[in-house]
Amino acid sequence: MKKILVTLALACLTVPAFAGGAPAGTPSAEKQCRDQRTSIGAQAFKDLYGTNHNKSNAFGKCVSKTTKTLDHNATAANSSCKAEQAADAAAFKEKYGTNKNKSNAFGKCVSAAAKASDEASQSATINAAKQCKDERKGDPAAFKEKYGTNKNKRNAFGKCVSAAAKAHQDAAPTT
Repeated sequence: MKKILVTLALACLTVPAFAGGAPAGTPSAEKQCRDQRTSIGAQAFKDLYGTNHNKSNAFGKCVSKTTKTLDHNATAANSSCKAEQAADAAAFKEKYGTNKNKSNAFGKCVSAAAKASDEASQSATINAAKQCKDERKGDPAAFKEKYGTNKNKRNAFGKCVSAAAKAHQDAAPTT
């Protein structure tokens, strides 16, 4: 019964990913979370996203957070493309349009910009998690003391990854 409830809960979480603003061709939030879990390891993934006593809710928390990120990236891409199109509509159509009358330019622009942001977010998270995993391995107690902010410092890994991912994204060149 518990497995059925978990499956139904995860299925409900997938609806926003498909109904949301993520452009076609963008990996779903679930796929991105599976890729993160594979790249950084199951325990680091649980430490990053898990919030309950045994961190068994990590995958759902990851999907929820990633869905919000995908939606944010799609909205930002839409705004960016609107501004670019308003600046010079003819050049915009020429740059992004791929069909005969270049009427698909706006969609192509949004898709490309959102996909680039999604890939940058995913890469930054994975790289940051690997970096924090290595740092934690050296001296776990010092790591908890440096990054932990709650009473038992169990949130240290998530705080480290968050800070490192932000630093990775801030350092990345923008297009």
